[in-house]
Amino acid sequence: MIFFLFCKTKDDSQSSDSSRKAETEDHSGGGTSVSAQKVPCRVNLLAPKETDVGITEYISKHEGFSGIIKQRYSDFLVREVDVRGRIVQLTDTAPLVDSGTLAATSADDVLSQEDKQKLENLLGSKDKSAAVDIQVGEDKEQRTQVHHAIKELFSGLQSETVDVCNTKVIRVKYGKGSQARVQKKFKWPKGRPDYCHFVLYKENMDTMDAINMLAMNLRLKPGFFAYAGTKDKRAITVQEVTAYRIAAERLSNLNKQQTRYVVGNFRYTEQPLKLGLLSGNHFTILLRNCTGSPEQIEAGLTSLGDNGFINYFGMQRFGTTSVPSHHVGRALLHSKWEEAIELILKPREGEHQEGTVSACRDYWWKTRDAKGALERMPRRNMSKDIEGRLLEGLVKNGKDLVGALSNIPRNTRLMYVHSYQSYIWNNIVSRRLREYGFQPVAGDLVLEERKDEAQRSEAKVLAEGDLGNYTIHDVVFPLFGYDVIYPQHKAEGWYREMLAVDQLDMDNIRHKVKDYSLSGAYRKIIVKPTNCKWSVMHYDDVKISLMLTDKDILDGKEAPVAASDGKMKALKVEFTLPPSTYATMALREILKTDTSSGHQAMLNTQ
Repeated sequence: MIFFLFCKTKDDSQSSDSSRKAETEDHSGGGTSVSAQKVPCRVNLLAPKETDVGITEYISKHEGFSGIIKQRYSDFLVREVDVRGRIVQLTDTAPLVDSGTLAATSADDVLSQEDKQKLENLLGSKDKSAAVDIQVGEDKEQRTQVHHAIKELFSGLQSETVDVCNTKVIRVKYGKGSQARVQKKFKWPKGRPDYCHFVLYKENMDTMDAINMLAMNLRLKPGFFAYAGTKDKRAITVQEVTAYRIAAERLSNLNKQQTRYVVGNFRYTEQPLKLGLLSGNHFTILLRNCTGSPEQIEAGLTSLGDNGFINYFGMQRFGTTSVPSHHVGRALLHSKWEEAIELILKPREGEHQEGTVSACRDYWWKTRDAKGALERMPRRNMSKDIEGRLLEGLVKNGKDLVGALSNIPRNTRLMYVHSYQSYIWNNIVSRRLREYGFQPVAGDLVLEERKDEAQRSEAKVLAEGDLGNYTIHDVVFPLFGYDVIYPQHKAEGWYREMLAVDQLDMDNIRHKVKDYSLSGAYRKIIVKPTNCKWSVMHYDDVKISLMLTDKDILDGKEAPVAASDGKMKALKVEFTLPPSTYATMALREILKTDTSSGHQAMLNTQ
């Protein structure tokens, strides 16, 4: 059931129910609107709350207070921290100038970036009679170089010199009987490292969408790009990316084509980035409409810096709709393929709009006609959305349900089973902290130091004599799997009990489908942020940004001036977290309020 609250809207996008994996928001610089008119704010009360996924405990005893997380996506800034511990920032968008040691007269240098872009567009055109004119002078040698460059760089195109209004131009078109290669590589200069390393700044889009957009604009496959970690969608984020044999000049030219991402800080490197090659992320977050007193804020932030927070998997891990991700994961681990498909395609409460994915869901639910439902899928969503990929798999594979599910990208399918692992972990850790407190006890696990970086860290069971050498910040708990050990106290039984409730056997967790066979991992139960600081500011207009982004600084914008007598108060917090931790769980420890999308949406209506 959807409850409609009639209220003044502070951010329409914040309070909307989303069927997607991540929330969406208007793209126009924050997407916040203010109106005195009362409008219905849709809040999905069936979406999971923190208590539904095992998030129940706190470290600090201070009195909590209210504050809105991500009222505008520009209130949430994330900057990657590289392996050397440096915060990644976008400070320069100028393309690199090759040194004199590189080939100065290569075919790639003969054509201007504008001409190369024209020729790339010609290659992508469906009109095989189309032509492009390149301006050249009377110098025959120059024209010869241009002809050779076109032949070398754009196989299948034909060029000729013609006179247009008494001016010589080189006209380029498709060659007769030849196939032009749309993804023809430019010749890579000798002596240049293979990878262009750059900084990607993006707004309100997830990392994979940004990479797909980069690839599409360059007419490349996404596999040309690599990155160390994915970043929040509903935020402004800065991270490092590498591109295989893509010149900085080509990447820099993309900044002229759109505004949702910016690339810069180019350099060439011998090695690509790989997932996990980062130290963490630095967060700068604005909590709007903060109700905390100076004493409450001081107590909450001091505790966070001194004691840390419980390292729960945040609500993003479980989805924002009435069908939580871990329910799908549980069905997959049970080999209940039909149930998993039903859960993915089940209509969500509040989704009833023609021409959308929800209309496609409704049709499938009523008819179980995968082909008919796929035909109703918006074309732009067909190959991108989980529902489109699954319906496509059902059409192709018929009664082979495992094959149909395999049409969903592997990382997405793993997201479902990892969500179930996270659900179990959250619940077990909450019980551990309730029963044993915030000190290590005999039977807890810690990770032993690795002698070799390539080795996996091994877990050690603490004995009574070890306790003086460790703190609660060293204790880890396993995500269940076939290649981990469990705490040697009551918690081992808790794992068995929880899995048994869902008819899973901890001792026989290997799955016949390899993708769903979980080896397990270890995760610290308490994490302490570094570089923690905060400040309070006042404001009157929610549409005004209160923080400068890297792009703002590049554009020469002045720092926003807070209204000293403003009616509303915002708490600005900064901290650095290690990889795979959730900033929202750190904020939860400060605020002592539910961070689920439904609760935040309700706060936003008050």
